[in-house]
Amino acid sequence: MKGLFYILVCWVVGNALAMLVDGYVSGNIIGMLLLFFALKFKLFDAEEVRPVAKFLLGTMALFFVPFGVGVMVSYGEILNNTASIVTATIVSTIAVLVTAGWVFQLLNKQKR
Repeated sequence: MKGLFYILVCWVVGNALAMLVDGYVSGNIIGMLLLFFALKFKLFDAEEVRPVAKFLLGTMALFFVPFGVGVMVSYGEILNNTASIVTATIVSTIAVLVTAGWVFQLLNKQKR
């Protein structure tokens, strides 16, 4: 039970910190980072968190059911906006590839 408590504490603290920065970064992401660093610096015992983490990972598919239902309900809306969705996907993918390549080249030059 301590493992579940540790995970929930990181989640709640992450959400509280997210509210302080007006949701600029998701509380869930902040909570995962807090849990990562707590485990890395051995603030929490990894063996106590492991069974709960395995259970949550094993049942993760259930957490996507509401999303799948939402997609099915919005199917018509998605079809009406297919061109916009495809365009946004292509543009954002190219932007990420260009940015990642630029950052890699910049860091590679600094390394030399």
